[in-house]
Amino acid sequence: MVTGGSRGVGRGIAEAFLAAGAEVVICGRNPPSADALPVHDGRKAIFVEADVRDADQAAGVVSHAVGRFGRIDVLVNNAGGSPSVPAADASARFIAQVIALNLVAPFYCAQAANRVMQDQPEGGNIVNIASVSGLRPSPGTAAYGAAKAGLINLTRTLAMEWAPKVRVNGVVAGMIATEAADGHYGGPEGVRAVAATVPLGRMGTPADVAGVCLFLVSPLAGYVSGAAVEAHGGGEWPPFLAAVEAAEAERPSGDRPPGVL
Repeated sequence: MVTGGSRGVGRGIAEAFLAAGAEVVICGRNPPSADALPVHDGRKAIFVEADVRDADQAAGVVSHAVGRFGRIDVLVNNAGGSPSVPAADASARFIAQVIALNLVAPFYCAQAANRVMQDQPEGGNIVNIASVSGLRPSPGTAAYGAAKAGLINLTRTLAMEWAPKVRVNGVVAGMIATEAADGHYGGPEGVRAVAATVPLGRMGTPADVAGVCLFLVSPLAGYVSGAAVEAHGGGEWPPFLAAVEAAEAERPSGDRPPGVL
């Protein structure tokens, strides 16, 4: 089960699990067209319309998956996001909705999946898609960053409470290039400029995040639980380094300390 699995990172995750041979159930508030469902070699994901910010609807998606396939082995809590709004201007309703989508909804889905997984002989796996915004300041998306920080903490807590039957891990995603990247980063030039700040020289892709998810639910990660795996291309260059470089470039060469070109 992949929440928000019809586009972006969620779609990439759904397609990767289909390619690995899994049956995949995705959910969202707006149903995609039949020809827009994640697919691999003719096998399509099954869509369930639901707003997972509602506990009953979240549980309903899990029930649908179990009713169709008799079990649920993996839950990927992917649905999330937030538009940019200065913290001083964010309304109470906006804050509540962002936190509900990025923290409360994953909690609801995890509770519902855990109830099933605890009774399965093989248990199950839950993967929460977090963000680097939960590890550093998140100007413009304060509620989102706070919610993702909470999701990382929730991941570690659930891993303790629900062991040994259920492993719970998180993927701390960095900047990911999806179909919405141009609008989010200011067009192609903005995307290229942002990619240049990543040590690996590019933004991540949905497939990059999906690969980490597949690893975390596989036997290769059988002793990994409560982890927050950072998939961010090496991190972000500290801004002070660019400031130092610019300042050094403006200094006459005779005033530069030894070793500075």
